[in-house]
Amino acid sequence: MKKLIPFLIVLVAGIVIGAVVFRGGPGNGSTSHDHPSDASPGADAKAEVWTCSMHPQVQAPKPGKCPICSMELIPLSEMGGGGEGREFSMSEAAKALAGIETTPVVRTFPEAGIRLYGTATYDETRQKTIAARFPGRIDRLFIDYMGIRVNKGDHLATIYSPELLAAQTELLTALRYNNPDTIGIARDKLRLWGFSSDRIDEIEASGKTSDQLTIDAPVSGIVTQKNVNEGDYVETGMPLFRINDLYELWVMFDAYESDKPWLRFGQSVEFTAEALPGETFEGQISFISPELDTATRTFHIRVVVENSEEMLKPGMFLRGTVISKVAGNGRVIDESLVGKWISPMHPEIVKDGPGKCDVCGMDLVPAEKLGYVAGKPDGDPPLVIPASAVLHTGKRSVVYVEKPGAEEPTFEGREILLGPRADDVYLVEAGLEEGEHVVTEGAFVIDSALQIQARPSMMLPSDEEKPLFRRFEVGNDFLTGVDAVLGKYFSIQSALAGDDFATAKSEAASFGKTLEEMPPPQLETAAAIVWIELRDRLSAETTNLAAAPDIKVARVAFEPLSIATDEMVQQFGTKDLSAFKAHCPMALDGKGADWLQSTDDLLNPYFGAAMLKCGEIKEQLTGPIENATIPDKKAE
Repeated sequence: MKKLIPFLIVLVAGIVIGAVVFRGGPGNGSTSHDHPSDASPGADAKAEVWTCSMHPQVQAPKPGKCPICSMELIPLSEMGGGGEGREFSMSEAAKALAGIETTPVVRTFPEAGIRLYGTATYDETRQKTIAARFPGRIDRLFIDYMGIRVNKGDHLATIYSPELLAAQTELLTALRYNNPDTIGIARDKLRLWGFSSDRIDEIEASGKTSDQLTIDAPVSGIVTQKNVNEGDYVETGMPLFRINDLYELWVMFDAYESDKPWLRFGQSVEFTAEALPGETFEGQISFISPELDTATRTFHIRVVVENSEEMLKPGMFLRGTVISKVAGNGRVIDESLVGKWISPMHPEIVKDGPGKCDVCGMDLVPAEKLGYVAGKPDGDPPLVIPASAVLHTGKRSVVYVEKPGAEEPTFEGREILLGPRADDVYLVEAGLEEGEHVVTEGAFVIDSALQIQARPSMMLPSDEEKPLFRRFEVGNDFLTGVDAVLGKYFSIQSALAGDDFATAKSEAASFGKTLEEMPPPQLETAAAIVWIELRDRLSAETTNLAAAPDIKVARVAFEPLSIATDEMVQQFGTKDLSAFKAHCPMALDGKGADWLQSTDDLLNPYFGAAMLKCGEIKEQLTGPIENATIPDKKAE
């Protein structure tokens, strides 16, 4: 052990001396680390970072290939990355390498091709069940297996019953005593049991009776159910046979819930059968199920199809297509239905004017009541963008818009409100303007670069983004009611700005009464759902404000009322009134709050005379369609 200790001391000393010498420590006199020729290559290598134009999360200290897509890496400096917030700038070369393409936002009436899958089945309205009308025994079966075709009047079975003999004897006895009332009763009894008029006349003429009756087919078709055999005893009401007419069939299709906006009662459906290649069939939608299958997320559609040649067989697998021309707001364009009236039960009955259905006798209804736009729709076509432009996050939909006039390609991330999808395009409810260019290829590259820089992106929303609302098209009667409600809101806002607590409470109570007096609106389903929720919120908030004990509490209650009123104006518009949206960052103890007012003369309801001009006008909300941003008007 004593010999090992000196050896360890010498070894450690050697390591320390070597480290000092090779690192150029004190006393070494070496200055090799100061030579530019030695330091520059390493410094340049560390300064330059190489990345992938398709996967900007990949960063390497030297050129090479992307480990994800095998593309050649490029210097990070060429990828750009300028801009602020949700903007991203890059060079033209980087744009080309990233494969970024843009498409203008246009207004058009897109067509949606809805694909349907289903099977053929029997028309339930053409099914006939033959039941026993009296007790008896099946003596003979003329139809002894299922699937056989019968024509109207063909014999099905012969049934024996002692009660038949008794009923015929009653008729002959009544005839013998010439009792008209008894004769009529006896004839009706036989008729209800299935005796034809000729058979009854024959009994009366011959005076002969029989204890057997032959049951005939009441319709032509296929025997799809046989419940008896020869020798079976049957009771009154027992089903014997079922006959299905194949002249018309039902086709039961399954449609996805996302296709619901484009499907309408009475639409034409083209479909093909696996078993009949080259053959195309056509029918009309006669029923759309009100229920959704929660397991498959589909709902049933019934199509009536003529099948006189019986090419289609129940159980066949079918593929169908519905072509819908979309007008937006859940409407479908069909120019062939201009001025037409349709039967609500039988869509094949279409007439040029009001009247009755030839099949069921129900009143015909205008095509517009079934969700159609007959002919050219009023107003502008909906805004449309390619589906590839949209980045979905679950709750939000983001696109990147190319900013016009920039020195180098610059793209701005923007949250938008989407309508339904029509094939390869989306209808846009809010967030874009016609003529803007959205990125359709390479949007994820831009978004990834912003994510790497921890800037607002698809997964990291900006605090400055304002909520977007769908604009519903409603009638003038409803908008008149909206104006009345908005007018009461302006009265509350004016009273609070004037420090008039009593008037604010009074106008809040009047607001609630005005809301209650609005006539029931005739709205489409989606608009009605939104309005009911808004109406309940408005009513609750005005009740809270009217019950406020002092003006400070009233001003706190005014904020949620302002939020609900703002949503009402943005989603439904107004008829004649204008609304200016203002914001005060100091309201509600520095939390900040918005409000609406009837002019752009700033009147702060949260402070009143104490800080009447505190805040700024942010937006002008005018009329049922316009939503124009105006320059900020800040307090002096």
